[in-house]
Amino acid sequence: MAAIFTVAVLEEFQDIAFAYGVSDEFSFVLKNKSELYKRQSSKIISAVVSFFTSTYMMRWGDFFPHKKLKYPPSFDGRAVCYPTSDILLDYLAWRQVDCHINNQYNTCFWMLVKSGKSKIQAQDYLKGTQTREKNELLSQQFGIEYNSLPVIFRMGSSVFRLKEGVTEENGEVSGKQVEAEVGVDYSNIIDQCFWQQHPHILSFS
Repeated sequence: MAAIFTVAVLEEFQDIAFAYGVSDEFSFVLKNKSELYKRQSSKIISAVVSFFTSTYMMRWGDFFPHKKLKYPPSFDGRAVCYPTSDILLDYLAWRQVDCHINNQYNTCFWMLVKSGKSKIQAQDYLKGTQTREKNELLSQQFGIEYNSLPVIFRMGSSVFRLKEGVTEENGEVSGKQVEAEVGVDYSNIIDQCFWQQHPHILSFS
């Protein structure tokens, strides 16, 4: 659901080149030559977070038409300046690794609770376990292959503009630029193949 609100943020702020998130925690990447709000971090944060929050409020009914909000949602934010694209990609890779770790743990935890263990027992059971052990738990005790779980939960959501193209008029290329559509993807962004397939994202043009 939050990915839909993130799409709205990218449509509103053209200087945002890419966003990655899990649940309601999203990281927004601005073009490195952006002059949005004269690069004042406090203004950028307040504008993006407030727009995300207001969109959340306005679109809530689209997803939960029969469930009213019990209290107004609020989100926080912070700005970090990464000096190179490599460091930025390392950060995004860490976010996706964290997505996998949390999803795997939570899947195991709630399956143990559903099987009859208390929350404390489930926590104790999982304490110190590694990826392989969690995968074996899911497979052997619950018949779940981790890699078969929905990719959105294992990979998180990447939001970015599709590369601009040109329009055709009467079968001929007009040369007129098409406004880039914002899409949501659930790819492995740790692998360089993703960035090679979408080089325009980090071109920061």
